Amino acid sequence: MSQNTNTEDTIDLKELFFSLIAQWKLIALCVILSLVCALLYLRTTPDTYQVDALVQVEENKGASAALLGDLSEMIEQKSPAQAEIEILKSRLVLGDVIDRLNLDIQVAGTENSLFDRLLNPHDYRTEYSTRSVLFRDGDQAFDIRQFDIPQAYYDKTLELQFKEQQFSLTDPRTGQVVFSGLLNRNNQATHPDGTWKVAIFSQDQFQDRYLISKQSLPAAANRLLANYSVAEKGKMTGILGLNYEGQDKAHITQVLNAILQAYSQQNVERRSAETAQTLKFLEDQLPELRQQLDVAEREFNQFRQQSNTVDVTKESELYLTQSIALETQKAQLEQSFAEASAKYTSEHPVMQQMEAQLAAINSRIAELNGTLKQLPDLQRRYLQLYREVEVKQQLYTALLNSYQQLRIAKAGEIGNVRIVDTAVEPLQPIAPKKLQILILSIFLGGFLGTLIALLRNMMRSGIKDAAQIENELDIPVYATVPRSAVQESRAKLLKKKKAIPILAVKDSDDIAVESIRSIRTTIHFSLTEAKNNIIAISGPAPEVGKSFIAANLGAILAQGGKKVLVMDGDMRRGYLHKYFNQDTAPGLSELLLGTHTLEQVIKADSYEGLYFISRGKNPSNPAELLGSQKFQALLSELSAQFDHILIDTPPALAVTDGVIIAQSAGVNLLVVRHAKTQMKELELTINRFEQAKVKVNGVILNDVQKGAAGSYGYNYAYVYTANKDND
Repeated sequence: MSQNTNTEDTIDLKELFFSLIAQWKLIALCVILSLVCALLYLRTTPDTYQVDALVQVEENKGASAALLGDLSEMIEQKSPAQAEIEILKSRLVLGDVIDRLNLDIQVAGTENSLFDRLLNPHDYRTEYSTRSVLFRDGDQAFDIRQFDIPQAYYDKTLELQFKEQQFSLTDPRTGQVVFSGLLNRNNQATHPDGTWKVAIFSQDQFQDRYLISKQSLPAAANRLLANYSVAEKGKMTGILGLNYEGQDKAHITQVLNAILQAYSQQNVERRSAETAQTLKFLEDQLPELRQQLDVAEREFNQFRQQSNTVDVTKESELYLTQSIALETQKAQLEQSFAEASAKYTSEHPVMQQMEAQLAAINSRIAELNGTLKQLPDLQRRYLQLYREVEVKQQLYTALLNSYQQLRIAKAGEIGNVRIVDTAVEPLQPIAPKKLQILILSIFLGGFLGTLIALLRNMMRSGIKDAAQIENELDIPVYATVPRSAVQESRAKLLKKKKAIPILAVKDSDDIAVESIRSIRTTIHFSLTEAKNNIIAISGPAPEVGKSFIAANLGAILAQGGKKVLVMDGDMRRGYLHKYFNQDTAPGLSELLLGTHTLEQVIKADSYEGLYFISRGKNPSNPAELLGSQKFQALLSELSAQFDHILIDTPPALAVTDGVIIAQSAGVNLLVVRHAKTQMKELELTINRFEQAKVKVNGVILNDVQKGAAGSYGYNYAYVYTANKDND
């Protein structure tokens, strides 16, 4: 039991391989269909091009570093790569490009469907520039120089039609004309929904309609972003790679270069704005500081004139030096604090550190002021005025130097980005990859064909081999008959209602003929124990090859020097006469009805020793005629005249005619078709014969596919569909 289970569960790879080879036409058809689909796809899909560019984000501390000094090191001035990527994708940059090139105006043809591109492709092209949008339809073109429409019609498609020297815009949803104007001039009109300003120039006459729309900034930006990408090259490199895809290689090059230009311009403006802000701050502070310096100098000079001279001690000089230094630091730090407060909040670490430094300086100054109060009044007054003058002088000089440096820096401001590579018009498209698609289609077609072939094999639940019949039904298999390549071509003649040559006569060396010869040997042994020399060839259903076996077996028996009669016992739809190139009538039915004699019905074949009786015209009661005494007498008479009588019977499961004929035969053979005849059908046929007390001597397995075990197979075209009378 386990051995049988293992045998059933084992997959014979060789048999599987040869079964696929036998269905090579199906696989080839799938490959061809896949190639056709690929070619149609390539024809209807335009080429896609890609351009690229490189941008370097450089480290730059900013113009305010001139005033912040060491504090600028604590302020991160470098823009992260991710931030620059978002700027490159922002409406700040893309919006400028859209406005500059009029990318918010979209024009398309109405004859651009899949079938149009396949059967009658139109050459539609749109050329964008700073001045206008030029749309070309083959050799014709119109130029849209102005297209300002109310916001209510943004992101809505309008139909553009031309008639003589006029044009009209129609809303396809309502079918109403929303605006009309003259060609080659500026048109303006005010409607309840807003003002229209449209200018279209052309010298051509157009018959087709076109689709035009003006997109809002978000919609236009999203449309541009669909084919636009920015990514950092490597990690923390500061090198950004820009890519833009499209079908017009000149257009995508133009757009990407415009993006680079807009991005670089806004970056310079952003850096210049910082410098300008700092310069404005200094311009406001310098006059005030100069005025404070003049006041301090006047007060100091007046005091010296009134007091003549003051004796300053060494201790006072030390105080004066320290006080001047602290006051100068305090003033500079206050200036930096005022500038930084325009950029940062009070909670920022830079602001908090500056406040801590100011607090420390104020504390030190307070200590020195306490010491100053202990000096004589005249000396104290002198030191205060002298300190005020020195502090104001140093601070004014420092700010003036910074102001001059910033003016020089602003004049040479270039931003912190550098365009490494600009966009260059591509030579080859990136998609579709024609060779890859064709190769992939071949593999896909082969895969689908193989899959379908495997599914067909799985769905073939019929008899697989002779061992299956012998093991399950205990009936010997006389032969397994393969399909001949020669006979496969001749089978088409049957559909055309032409004569079919007998394979055993025309090509006696064919492999199928050799298999049928083995039946002859087996039949000789069976006839030794049979009641007569009549051989009935039956089958469970139509299209199993009974007529093929009967005709060729008769020819093979005749080749052995025997006198053989082949009779078509299927008076309903038999077509055995096609193998003998004879008419259907007169035949068996006329003989049983008594309208013709035996000599009139028996026809001699061109091959010596081979004779034939056709089915005749279709009678109304074939089963009664076969069951009559006249049929029995006929068989007895023929049995005495011939060495072998072969009767091709109707399908046993379709009608009872086959069982009736089998009761009179000495040897009964059942023909089953490989992979088509179900085991249950064969079992029911045998049961029907046994109920009629008819012994089935053996089974002929026909139409066997060649596999690993040396079995054969192909597809029979013999059908049980012949006309009744007019064959």
